[in-house]
Amino acid sequence: MATTTEATLARSSRVGAQPLLSVRNIAKSFGKNPVLRDISLEIAESEFLTILGESGSGKTTLLRIIAGFEDATSGEIWMEDQRLDVLPPYRRRVNTVFQHYALFPHLTVAENVGYGLRVAKLPKEEIANRVEQALAMVKMTAYARSKPAKISGGQQQRIALARALVNRPRLLLLDEPLSALDANLRRQMQVELKSLQREVGISFVFVTHDQEEAMVMSDRIALLRRGELEQIASPREIYGRPATAYTAQFIGHTNLLPGEVKGGVVRCHSLDWPVGLPDGPVLFSLRPESLRVVNSAAGSAGVNVVRFRARVCHQAFHGSTELLQVECADGLKLSIRTATRENWSGDLELEFSPQDAVAVRPSEERI
Repeated sequence: MATTTEATLARSSRVGAQPLLSVRNIAKSFGKNPVLRDISLEIAESEFLTILGESGSGKTTLLRIIAGFEDATSGEIWMEDQRLDVLPPYRRRVNTVFQHYALFPHLTVAENVGYGLRVAKLPKEEIANRVEQALAMVKMTAYARSKPAKISGGQQQRIALARALVNRPRLLLLDEPLSALDANLRRQMQVELKSLQREVGISFVFVTHDQEEAMVMSDRIALLRRGELEQIASPREIYGRPATAYTAQFIGHTNLLPGEVKGGVVRCHSLDWPVGLPDGPVLFSLRPESLRVVNSAAGSAGVNVVRFRARVCHQAFHGSTELLQVECADGLKLSIRTATRENWSGDLELEFSPQDAVAVRPSEERI
């Protein structure tokens, strides 16, 4: 049976399939300061898309434009066949969960969840039924009569979700809703939030600056840099096949290797290997875990590997792994992620597979 992620991607890749949401050439400036530049992306039905970026990249501004809290300077937003950006926020089938949950302290959990329905003057019986369903979705039925001050931060986060879900939106926007939680609860809520999204089948657009959070939760990641879309892809692809040096450095650790291609062979410092690239300068991303320590008893170099020696300069303990900094005789410095051992020192024989060195576009500046 296909997983939810596989089913989502299959739906989004169908020939002629219409996306739930289309962001078309959105730009936004505050005065003379451009914040978003020509952003275009599509969100599939039931997809979990994360907008990832450092502070000031424009991710929250983009979310607010989709929600209707900000107007774009140019561009359009469509939900299926309906132009969305010309509608006021209350007429969009979109709800937002903010970093600060803004629960009313004098109302019970159930009253907080049903507040928007009461403002809309829905019948009392319908409000009660929808509140009960929303609380059941987030497993908070037992706390219906509690006040927000009497429940934990994680439970308050669930109530904020229920308050958004009770309106039955087509799209749920989440602006760093886990950032106020402690590390252990945050990890737990990442799993719960993804499970909830699968259960309710609503498309989620999630904003975060946390790379690990984006990798764990997303069907796809849209990486923003200085208001521009750097790359959009699945977590596995964006990590394993980064398009640019910025992407490679921002998502995880990497080694950037500048080289020169000549006659189907690239030379990076004293290292060389065959490539199917045209002659000229090139830049590669090589992940630390792609470098392997060779057992001295392994004999001569295997087929299709690049083997070399380097000296250990630094060792950092990361629990089940170690991050080693090594230096080759020609001065090339590399990071290597390997199994934990109490003491790595001296010279090591190392190797990597040429296919693990991914050609990337250079970035104007590095992190």
